[in-house]
Amino acid sequence: MTALITPEDIAAHFTQPDGSYRFARWGRPLAPIVFGVEEETLPIVKGAIEAVAALAGQEVVETDPELGANLMVFFFRDWQELTGVPNLDRLLPELGPLVDRLDAAGATQYRAFRFDEAGAIRACFVFIRMAGDMLDLPAETLALGQAVQAILLWSEGAFASRSPLGRLENGNVILRPEIAMLIRAGYDPVLPAVAEDATHALRLFARVEASR
Repeated sequence: MTALITPEDIAAHFTQPDGSYRFARWGRPLAPIVFGVEEETLPIVKGAIEAVAALAGQEVVETDPELGANLMVFFFRDWQELTGVPNLDRLLPELGPLVDRLDAAGATQYRAFRFDEAGAIRACFVFIRMAGDMLDLPAETLALGQAVQAILLWSEGAFASRSPLGRLENGNVILRPEIAMLIRAGYDPVLPAVAEDATHALRLFARVEASR
C-alpha cells in the first residue's frame, strides 16, 4: 500500500496557500545547467535530474532552443551571492527583493518557475544555500530531492512535513514509491499539462491506483 491513498491526499500536493488547485508539468525537454559545485559533483546532480526526468518520460537535452538552459540549479553559501551573478536579474526581475526576503527568513532553498502561454513549465530556477541541514545531506540525496521538486509544480507545503525521499533498510535513499507513481501519473499523455480544477486529482488518483 502507498501513503497516498485518497484523492484528497493527492490534491493536497497541488493546493496552493490561497486554497487554489494548480498543477503544471514541463511542456518541453529539460536542459539543465548547474552552478557552484565541484566538477566531480556535476554528474551526481545531472544524474538525479535525468533519473527523475526518465520516470516522467521527459527528455533531457543539452540546449533549449529558446532559453539555452531552462533548468538552472545554483549552489551557494550566502543568498547575497546571487546578486552578483551576471544577468540573473534579467531572468528574475524580482531578484533583489527576493534575495532580501529569503536571506531574512534564513531559507536554505527556493524554486522559481516560469510558464509558457499554455501554463506549462518552461523554466525552473533552483536555489540551494549550503547551510544548516543542507550541509549534512549526501550529494546524491540533495540532488534527488531537488530534482523531484523541480519536475512538477508542487504546492508550497507538499513536502513540508515529509520528504519525497525514503530510506531503505540498507541505508540507501530512494524516491518514495507513491511519489514516483504520482510523477508518472502527472505525465500521463492523456492528462493535461496544466490543471486548475481539483477534480484533476481524481484523475491522478485513478492512474496511481492502476499502477499499484
